[in-house]
Order: sequence, then C-alpha cells, then structure tokens
Amino acid sequence: MAHALRAVEFLIPTGLMLVLFGCAATGPYTINLMPAPEVYDEESLPLFSETPDTAGGSYYGMLYATDRAPVDPEAERSQERFYANKRGHMVRFGIAGIQLGEDEFTWEEARQISLAKNRTDKYPLQVVSVDELGVLDTSLGALVAPDLSALGSREPEKRFAALINEKLVRSAKKDIFIYIHGYLVVFDNPVLVASELWHFLGYEGVFIAYSWPSTPSRWAYLGDGETAITTAHSLRVFLEYLAEETDAERIHIIGYSQGTRLVTQTLYNIALMNHDKSREAVQDQLRIGQVVLVASDIDREMMGTFIADGLLKVPQHLTVYVSERDKALRLSTSLFGRPRLGQMVASGEMAPTTVDFLWETPEISVINVTAAEGSGTGNGHAYFRSSPWASSDILMTLRYGLRPGDRGLVRPDNSPIWSFPDDYIDRLRRKLREEWGKKDTGIHTFRSQGSQTHGSFTP
Repeated sequence: MAHALRAVEFLIPTGLMLVLFGCAATGPYTINLMPAPEVYDEESLPLFSETPDTAGGSYYGMLYATDRAPVDPEAERSQERFYANKRGHMVRFGIAGIQLGEDEFTWEEARQISLAKNRTDKYPLQVVSVDELGVLDTSLGALVAPDLSALGSREPEKRFAALINEKLVRSAKKDIFIYIHGYLVVFDNPVLVASELWHFLGYEGVFIAYSWPSTPSRWAYLGDGETAITTAHSLRVFLEYLAEETDAERIHIIGYSQGTRLVTQTLYNIALMNHDKSREAVQDQLRIGQVVLVASDIDREMMGTFIADGLLKVPQHLTVYVSERDKALRLSTSLFGRPRLGQMVASGEMAPTTVDFLWETPEISVINVTAAEGSGTGNGHAYFRSSPWASSDILMTLRYGLRPGDRGLVRPDNSPIWSFPDDYIDRLRRKLREEWGKKDTGIHTFRSQGSQTHGSFTP
C-alpha cells in the first residue's frame, strides 16, 4: 500500500499524534473511537481537506494535567500503568502518546475512518506512553508530605507553558480547551476522550486532559464525589497558572457527569475569592470562556446557590446539557433524593423564578438533548460522545462560540430551554457556511505536505 505506515499521525499542524497501529489483545485500557459529529459532510463541510502540516510542531501527543498519585512501581495493577486511582495532592503535567486502530493506514484512510458515518468496525484508542514534565509549583500545599516539597521548581511549568504557547502561535484558534471526566475511570480515559474531541475540533488551539483521581469501582461513587470537591483546589491553581503563563485568549472547560462537581465547585471558589471584583475584572484575570456541563451530576439546588453567590461572573458563558433519557442520573437522584442538574425538567414544572431567570440571563443556556439523534444510546449518559448531534453542537459551541439560536436550536412552546429540531443539522451547516464565508476560513485550515509520511516523536 503506497505510503502506508506502521505509525501514522492521525493529527495535525501542531503536534498531537494519534498513532495508528495494533493494540495489545489484553491489558491496556481502551475506548473505541466515537462516532463522527453529524455536522461534518464530505461535500460541504469536511473536517480535513488536506494532509495536515506537521512541520515544526511543538509537541506530539496529548497534553495532560493530573492530581493523581504516581503508580507504585512495585504494585500490580492491570490498568494503573501511569497514575494511580488515589489522590496525589499536587498537579503534575506532561504529554501522553496515543494509538488508534489495529491496522496500517495512510493519512487519507485515517481521515476517512474518523469521518465515516455508521461505522461497523471498532477502532480502539489507548495511551501507550507518558512523558511527565514535572509538578506545578503553586499546587504544592499543606497536604504535601515534607519529602515531596522539594519537587517544587519553576522549570517544568515554564516548559509546559512554552509548549502551549508555541502551539497557539501556529493555530488560527488561540484558545485552550480542557476536558474533565466523570467517575469510574482510570487516568487514561480523559486523555483518550480529549484526543477524540481535539481531533474533531480540527486540532485548533490547545487541548488538555485533566485527570482527577476518580476510582474505577462502582462502590467508590460517594467517595469520588468528595474527591471531586477536594480536587477543586488543584484545578483552580491550574487555571490560574494557565491564565498567568500562557498566551491563550480564552480557556474553555468541558465537564462531564461527576466531573461537573469539580468544575462548578472550582468556579464557585473563584467567585467567592473574587466577590469584590466585577465580572469584567474576573474574566480579564482568568479568561475563562465557554464552560460546558454535560450530564451534570450535581444537586440542582446546590447549583442555584453557586449562581446566587456569583458563579456566572467567572465564565464568559455557561451551557448546561440536560436529558430525559439519562438513566444514570435517575439512579443518582434515587440515591441522593435530590434531582440532578443534568436531568430534564419541563418548563411547566420549574418555579416561575427559575423560568424568568433563564429568560433574563444571557450568560447561561440550557440545552435539552432528548430529541438529539443517538442521545439514548446505552444508558443515555454519555451522549456527548454517542450522539452525532450532541457532539456537533458542543464542538461548534467551542470552536465558534455561537449562541444556541445561531446553531439551529429552538425554544418550543415558549420554553426557556433550547431543543434540537428535526432539521437541526441542516440549520447548523447553513450557519457554519455563513461563518466560513465571512472569515474566509474554516476548521480545515491546514497546509498540504504532499505525500510525506511521519513517524513517532518523543519530545
């Protein structure tokens, strides 16, 4: 096969490399490549039109940050290969290498695989390597053992920031995107999901996977909830570091399931710490852009108190996705006896004050995904990956910052909650073509490298 590789870069003008070759039959944690977002169309809105420009990339791999503890080299854990499922009390960061698939591919074949509709074959992703750069000095707090405090140094954080800034220079989108996972997963999961999301963003900007110390055990649900709250300190200092040391215009956050507890607690803490500052001052300082909460497993009333204490002055915009088909949140509601933020509620069942608030507050949008294609797959909880409509909406929100009405969503029956109409994808494509026409640019902003092929790279 012409130009076939044992290792093909499934990625980009700047760096991230999804290497395509065989995964081990047993052992490593894997996920299968998510369905392509429906918005992409080979005829009108292709994701990639050419071989991406990889010359001069600042790094190859998926950037990550984690406050998990390193794995004990003497312990035998089948899927704790890089970081353990326990708290580490400091933020570590680095670059992870990713593999996808079980065969050899040319770039064009890799592109076609990722965009294929109704894929029947499975293409597993796995983390194959981790290059830790070091520890974030400002994350070393009171809980860190004295013998570990010597890890503090500015050099690792300078190097990590330099990698980010070098990528931003080469990108049309000067933003950072951070994915924060739910419970029941190991370190590898958010790294792999972030790799998928960045791929379908066209490798614009910089993507970072934040892996907090959740536990791959259903019995750890309540404990993980407490860990998510504890981790809010680490995430806050990490966001402050990114705002201070990088050239990002905006820092966007995607939180999923129990990870939204971490996100909202962090925003709440920032709001309290800056209670005497204006919304403009807080945003100028931290540059938090879009915050997207998917299948949010947090008490609705708790979220209400966070908003009452100023949470909405931290992000540029908050988008909350909800669903009637989310069975996982039904179980959570049964356990806590309180409805969850990510559960759908009919406008007629909401308090009049809540309805008025949603109508009158442009800083927050609530999106009902119940009617979105694929939203009920499995237990209906992971629709941001399983629904080609939901993933399209989320990714285009992040990429272009379009408001719900501009993305083709509607508010039926005079409800303040947005929904997906039957012709949603057509509406969204029309809007994107308008945007591309205005800016004379698009997601596929790559320069051709001809038939050049590429191997793996270790920074």
